[in-house]
Amino acid sequence: MTSAISMSSRLMNVSGRETTSSVSHFILMGFPSGPKMQLLYFGLFSVAYTLTLMGNAAIAWAVWWDRHLHTPMYILLANFSLLEICYVTTTVPHMLANFLSTSKSISFVSCFAQFYFFFSFGCDEGFYLCIMAFDRCLAICRPLHYPCLMTRQLCTGLAIFGWSGGFIIFLTPVVLISQLPFCGPNIINHFVCDPVLLMMLSCSEDTTTQLVYSTLNRIFMIATFLFILCSYALVILAVLRMPSEAGKRKAFSTCASHLAVVTLFYGSVMVMYVSPGSGHPVKVQKIITLFYSVITPLCNPLIYSLRNKEMKDAALRKVLGTERPVHKT
Repeated sequence: MTSAISMSSRLMNVSGRETTSSVSHFILMGFPSGPKMQLLYFGLFSVAYTLTLMGNAAIAWAVWWDRHLHTPMYILLANFSLLEICYVTTTVPHMLANFLSTSKSISFVSCFAQFYFFFSFGCDEGFYLCIMAFDRCLAICRPLHYPCLMTRQLCTGLAIFGWSGGFIIFLTPVVLISQLPFCGPNIINHFVCDPVLLMMLSCSEDTTTQLVYSTLNRIFMIATFLFILCSYALVILAVLRMPSEAGKRKAFSTCASHLAVVTLFYGSVMVMYVSPGSGHPVKVQKIITLFYSVITPLCNPLIYSLRNKEMKDAALRKVLGTERPVHKT
C-alpha cells in the first residue's frame, strides 16, 4: 500500500514539472472506426465484460458457499477468479467509455496508473498459475504427505504472494518510464497505456529504462513458464504410474483445465513480449493484447467449470438448495 502511494505521489510530481514533461494527457486511439462500429464494439465488449465478471464471481462464490470446496486447490482457484476480475477491470471500463467518447483522452497520472495495475495484475496471474501448478504437483506426486505439506499457513502465504508479487516487480518500470520526458506527440495507437508505446513517445531514448523493462519481462515470463512446465512434467510422470484408470482420468481432467488456461495466457503474452524481434504491426499488437486481456479472462470460468466435476456439482447443489453454507465461528 505504501509503495502504491509513493508511486502515485511521484507520478503527480513528474506530471507537474513542466521542465520534465509538457504532456498532461494522452490520447488512446483504441479501434478507429465510424460511430456505428464504435457502438457495435461497445455492445460486444460490454457483453464480454459482463460475462467475465459473472463467470469469475460465480466461481469465487461457489468456493465460498460450498464447504466441499474449502481445499487449497479451490481456494487458490477462487483467488485466481477474483484476480481475473481486477485484471480485466483495469482496462475494459475505460475502453468502453472511449467507444462513446470523442476525445478519447486519459490523464498522465491515470495512464501510468492503468499501466501499473494492468501489468501488475497480469504478473500476479502468472504467479497464481505457478502456485496452482505447484499445488497440483504436491497433491499428485506426494498424495500421502500433501495435507502436511500444503498447510493452511502455506496456502495463505502463497495466496498473499500471488496478489502482491506483481505490484513489487512492476513498481520499478512504471516509475522509470514515468520519469521520461514527454514533449509530444501524445497519441497512443492502442486501447491501453502500453509501456513500449509510451517509451516511443518520449522525447529522449533511455536505453537503461528499455533494458530494465524488457529484461524484467523476459525473466518473469520465461522463469514462470518453465516452472509450470516442470511442475506438470512431474505431474504427468506421476499420473502415468498410477495403477487406477479412474485415478488417472481424474488427475488428467483436473490438470487439463489448468494447462488450457496456461496455454491461453502464456501463448499470447509470450508472442507479444518475449518473441525475438517483437516489432509486431500495431493491429496485431491490439489483437494479441485483446486476447490475453479480455478473451482469456472470459474463457477461464468456462474452462474450469466445464472441465471440473466438483465445480459442476457445487453449482447443482446451490441451484437445488440441497446444502447451506457452513460458517465458522
